[in-house]
Amino acid sequence: MMELRKTTAVITDLLTVEEAETLLEWLQKHPRGKLDLAGCTHLHTANLQVLMAARPQISAWPENETLAAWLRAALCSQE
Repeated sequence: MMELRKTTAVITDLLTVEEAETLLEWLQKHPRGKLDLAGCTHLHTANLQVLMAARPQISAWPENETLAAWLRAALCSQE
C-alpha cells in the first residue's frame, strides 16, 4: 500500500505490480521526493525496477532486516 504525500511516499505492507506505474509517476513529479519504506513487508520486482531507475532518497528502510538488506544491496550498489 502506498500513501503519496507532498514530499514523501509512505510504503506499507505489500507494494504490488499495479502500483509501480503510480510510484514511477510520483517520483517523476517529485524528483526530490523521499521514500519511507519502514512498514514495507514486500515489493513486486516492478517496483524495484522503478526504484533502481529513479534512485530516490530513502528516508526509512524496511523494519524487516532481510528486506532492508536486500533493498540496500540493490539500491546502494549503484552509488
